[in-house]
Amino acid sequence: MDGAIDVTTPSTLDEPISETIMRDLRQVSSKLRVVLIPTKTRTTLSSRYDHEEVLKQLKDWDLWGPLLVCLLLSIFLSIDAGSQGALVFSAVFLIVWSGAAIVTINAQLLGGTISFFQSVCVLGYCVFPLTVVAGVLLIVHTFLKSIIFDSIFVALAFVWSTRASVVFIGQFISEERKVLAVFPVFFFYIFLSWMILI
Repeated sequence: MDGAIDVTTPSTLDEPISETIMRDLRQVSSKLRVVLIPTKTRTTLSSRYDHEEVLKQLKDWDLWGPLLVCLLLSIFLSIDAGSQGALVFSAVFLIVWSGAAIVTINAQLLGGTISFFQSVCVLGYCVFPLTVVAGVLLIVHTFLKSIIFDSIFVALAFVWSTRASVVFIGQFISEERKVLAVFPVFFFYIFLSWMILI
């Protein structure tokens, strides 16, 4: 160690802000794709590669994507709430972040090997299907307001969000404790789904 700076590692200090923002947006979109198409370990070589790629992306956690997803969900639901929009925005924002923290702490207390911020990142990204449905319902409610239609779409988004979370979180919990770790995830997304329906 002679105090020299290693120039082989790329530095982001000199890049323009637009490049930084675009790089972050590309990372967020790639993680959203991983959430939209969750994979499970299989025996084929290509799916094992996919599994390792998913784990690699998971270990590179960020909170920008979950923040954007949470803000969008809060905005969609607050617009639909009318005069109580500010209250709904605050409640959704608080529920998403505190719920993700509680589920994460539960997983760690059960012996999970996932870090706190990795878990919060995954749970935040997995809210995306619910956010998409909230946005679609916001548009559809200008033409049609049907509880049956809403329930079907919210149920599909709930299943998708829960499945994606279980695939990721379940990889870091032992088999005998997996049900105990997945149970709060189920309630977390059920509560968010209920907020979309009301």
